[in-house]
Amino acid sequence: MRYRLTFMIGAAVGYVLGARAGRERYEQLRKGAQRVAQNPAVRNTAESAAQNGRAMAAKAFDRVGDRLPGSISDRVRSLRERGQAAEDDWGTSNT
Repeated sequence: MRYRLTFMIGAAVGYVLGARAGRERYEQLRKGAQRVAQNPAVRNTAESAAQNGRAMAAKAFDRVGDRLPGSISDRVRSLRERGQAAEDDWGTSNT
């Protein structure tokens, strides 16, 4: 009950502060977030992190894949095959 009450108080405070800040401040925050997301350095870092994550996941699956239930290993294999054919959302790597 304590966590629920804390959450409700936090939501109420956030709502009041957000209402006072208004639409103009919201638009400023949104534009700032878009600038960061469109920054080439950020995009390259996110892409390389995604590629490293996929590589690490592949290595982990290669090590423990035979110990997983068949339904899980079949699903992972189908996702790997599907991922190899399509290009990722960011385009080509490190461009």
